[in-house]
Amino acid sequence: MSLTITSPEFKHNQTMPAQYTCEGDNISPPLAWNAPPAGTQSLVLIVDDPDAPDPDAPKMTWVHWVLYNLPPVAGSLPAGMQEFELPGKTLVGTNDRKNVGYNGPCPPVGTHRYFHKLYALDTVLPDLHAPTKAEVLRHIDGHVLAEAELIGLYRLTK
Repeated sequence: MSLTITSPEFKHNQTMPAQYTCEGDNISPPLAWNAPPAGTQSLVLIVDDPDAPDPDAPKMTWVHWVLYNLPPVAGSLPAGMQEFELPGKTLVGTNDRKNVGYNGPCPPVGTHRYFHKLYALDTVLPDLHAPTKAEVLRHIDGHVLAEAELIGLYRLTK
């Protein structure tokens, strides 16, 4: 069976509820995944938006959340995860707002796609001290056993 990631709050390629965005409580959505492949030592979760700033003329991928060293047995994260509540020895990276932790969707124009990417690794990463997505991706190169993604959509209603 391949690695999968889901949310009880939205389906793949469907709209995310506002509570997980800047129009709501700006909390992380609940996520769940199946058992990773044998040999998995840790998981990485990256949430980003490749449609920034405008889906009709994207210029960059905006990073919303970076988690690494999630224990492979965790299986899920409830809504509104705070850094001190993360399972095991999970560590948090820096998002593109230059904050450590989750920063939800707040697209300036149009409907954006929010990729929730989960990577199963054959290693546990060292403490990278609030790394960026790019730093984490450099460290996981050659260690990915499986990956999965869940895409949520969001467009501001105001």
